[in-house]
Amino acid sequence: MDIRVLGPGPTSPFLSARDLFETEHDLSLPVHVQLRDDPDERTWAAHYDDRHVLNISRQAASSAMARELALHEFAHMARHEQEHPSHTQSTEEVLYLALAGKSVERRKLSHCYQIANHMKDIYADDITLSVGPGEKLLSFLESGLAAAVADRPETPSRPGLQRLSASADPEITAVNAAFALALAERHDLVDEDHRLYDLAYAAAMDAPEVDFEEFKRRFRELAREPDASTYRQVLVDATRSYVGGGATRAAD
Repeated sequence: MDIRVLGPGPTSPFLSARDLFETEHDLSLPVHVQLRDDPDERTWAAHYDDRHVLNISRQAASSAMARELALHEFAHMARHEQEHPSHTQSTEEVLYLALAGKSVERRKLSHCYQIANHMKDIYADDITLSVGPGEKLLSFLESGLAAAVADRPETPSRPGLQRLSASADPEITAVNAAFALALAERHDLVDEDHRLYDLAYAAAMDAPEVDFEEFKRRFRELAREPDASTYRQVLVDATRSYVGGGATRAAD
């Protein structure tokens, strides 16, 4: 596996991630690591005919999660080379199939893309967690979910009313919580008394219109090697479930 770090910055996290990755997998194309100055730049992978590119901020590359972030992106690259349905299925096609003739809020459409990305991440992390430990990933999921529910007010603004995840859109926060818990359960990362359960159920309580348990089941029980048709239908069903009553029939 050929990896090249472009520009000044740490190299050891990427080389360490490569060594872990190569215990079970390999990539046909070289990987170019592009270190970016923007500390808010999220880590993401791009794919070209002759290479993969791992985009990551210098800050993230110097963090305690750097190796795990790199390993996760290597896993996405592997799924891309495998032409896994989760990484070849067009989200736009799924939205057309799921929502044809319906009018949907823009924010809900953006959330549907996030649901598709969660499914991609499940399949990438099936690889990630087959070659590396899950403790840091679990801590990452826990801290992210804790941040989403951290703004819960001390006292309700009205009797019986208490928002549990005021800092973020509660509906997609509930789906994100379902994803985090599903991934942890899929790979046996948590005991039944782990704090992640309390955080996830707090997020779920703030969005009763989202079927939290159903989304957790959808994510956790994704077939390991689905065919393209099966995967497309799973994503169509998840999209319809999330949009639910929020979609209305478009005018003719």
